[in-house]
Parts: sequence; C-alpha cells; structure tokens
Amino acid sequence: MSPQLLSIITLWAAAALYAVAMVAWSIRLSRVADERIRAREGGVDAPSEVKAEAPVRERVAVGARDGDDAAVAAMASGATSFVVDDGDDSDQPRRSAADRALGAARSAMYMGLVLHVIGLIARFFEADHVPWSNMYGYTITGSLTAVAVFAFVQSRKDITYLGAGVMGFATLTLGLGLTVLYSAADGLRPALQSFWLVIHVSIAIISTGVFVVAFAATVLQLLQYERADGQREVSGGAMSRLGTRGRNVIVRWTQRTRWFEAVPSAQKLEGVAFRLNAVGFVLWTFTVMAGAIWAEHAWGRYWGWDPKEIWSFVIWVLYAAYLHARTTTGWLGRKSAWVSVGAFVALIMNFTIVNLYFQGLHTYAS
Repeated sequence: MSPQLLSIITLWAAAALYAVAMVAWSIRLSRVADERIRAREGGVDAPSEVKAEAPVRERVAVGARDGDDAAVAAMASGATSFVVDDGDDSDQPRRSAADRALGAARSAMYMGLVLHVIGLIARFFEADHVPWSNMYGYTITGSLTAVAVFAFVQSRKDITYLGAGVMGFATLTLGLGLTVLYSAADGLRPALQSFWLVIHVSIAIISTGVFVVAFAATVLQLLQYERADGQREVSGGAMSRLGTRGRNVIVRWTQRTRWFEAVPSAQKLEGVAFRLNAVGFVLWTFTVMAGAIWAEHAWGRYWGWDPKEIWSFVIWVLYAAYLHARTTTGWLGRKSAWVSVGAFVALIMNFTIVNLYFQGLHTYAS
C-alpha cells in the first residue's frame, strides 16, 4: 500500500471515529442531564437508577455470631448495629448510561487520534517534508491538534461537555480537507524550504487547536447566558417581551434542550475559555514573531503589509483586546465573550478567505 492511499484511508477512518465520538459525547451529556433532573425532582443527591440498583444490605449486630438467632438476640439486647453487604455480587450496580456513553466517546476519540497520527505520518513520507505546506496539510494537522488539545485538557480537568463541539469541528474540517482542499503531495517552493516552516507553522497550528477548544467553551457560555435570561423571563411570565425573534428562538431552544443541565454555569465556562485563550494568545504571539523573522530571511524584510501578515496581526489584536476586556470592569461576561468570538471568526477568515481570494506573497498557502 502506498503512503498516499494509507494516508487517505486512515484519515477517513479518523473522521468516521470522530463522528462516532461526537454522537457519544452528545448522548453522555443527555444522560447526565437526565440523571440530574431526576435527582433534583426526587429530592435526592444520586441518580434514581443507581439507587434502585444498589446492593441489598442487611442490618446485623456488632460482634454477632453466625446465624439468625444470634443476630436477633444481640439486637434485642441493645447491641449497636451497622450495615454490611450480603455478599451477592449479582446485585452490584451496573454502569449508568452516562458512563457507558463516556467510555464509548473516549474510545472512539483515542482510536481516531491514533489513526489521524498515522495518516499524517503517511502524508509526511508521501511528500518527503512536514505535512502542512498548504491548506490541505494545515487542515488535517489543525483538526488533529484541536482533538489532541481537548484530550489533554480533559485528562486533567472535566471538560467533557465540550466533547461534542470539538469532535464536530474535527469531523467537519477533516472531511472538508479530504474532499474540497485535498491536493497531491509535491515539492516545497523555495520560500518554504526553511526550518522556519516547522517552527512558524507548527506553532500556528497548535495555537489554532487551543483557540478551537476555547471557542467551543465561549459558545456554550453565551448560550448559558441566554438560557439564564430566559429562565428569569419565564419566571416573570414575560417570554413574549424577549428581544428579537432570533434571540427568542435561541432562548426557547436552550429552555427545551435538556442537556444544558449537564453544562456548567456561564461563569465557569468563561474561566475555562479565558485560560485557553490566554495560552493560545501566547502561542499566536510567537507565531507572528516567528513569521516576521522568517520573512526577513526569505524576502529581506520583517514586515511588508502582506494580506496574510495584516490578518495575523488583526487576530493578535483581537485576542489581546479580549484578554484586556476580560480583566476590565464592565466587560466581563457577554461583552468579552463576543470579542473572543470575533477573534475566532477572524482566525477562520484568515485561513479561508485570505488564502483563497487575496493576492500576496502567501498565496502558495492555497
């Protein structure tokens, strides 16, 4: 099997597994939300199905001998009692639906990551250089980075509620890369024959992956704000007075979608997004700096107002504005979140519109 065929097959398999993981993460959210709703409505702290399947326990006396007569006699004499299992393993609680969905989601995600890495390695041997010299290579590498960042953070902090969004993004971008942006491997152009290709572009790809996960958290943050507003309006009987028609639709959807019960509050989501965006901003700063140094080596100047350079700087300014706004009184919450959304939109435009429709020294990227 040729490296080209191996790369395509493994990347398609990775996209399929990411789609499975996306569905499993969604099911997990739904099941956790159902458990929390039932627990709240029943006035208990644990899911009802777990309580119903708890092992049968018997009350016996401390120090009682074997046999029912001894236990009864001891209890009748006022001995202190405690609870022990009856030893029947058949009554042990089964894994909940949420746990099964979580296991399926993680298995599909990690299997997809392994196949994704194999596909990139095969692309490397096919092209005989790092596989991110054009839009196709950047897409398949960037989608891998987004999943890897999510898997890394999720292993240290519970952000499973972002799984469906990140897997959906990876499935979409990997599918578009294989169908729309695919290009056969060829040699590097003279301007790209530099070690800065490894440094500059790899840092840009990693920062993009971090920004993707942060964007998923920001979108959920904004939806949680709308949901909270809708709850206040509904409790006051004033749903009809909610803003515009579009906002009405969003609020009604968040009110009726049960899995929002499994999503943290907007404030917690804001904290997650802020930390990720801060890391991504530092990496993007190195991206711009490395690009300027590479430009001086390749074209004899650090900055030339090329469309790609301008948009990279615009992205840096927008994320800097977000970080500043996030720490400024009066700009917490929605306002800073929308600045983050605008910065991510600029990032996507820089990769798509600027690469495809703007003429400049970076047109080789298309």
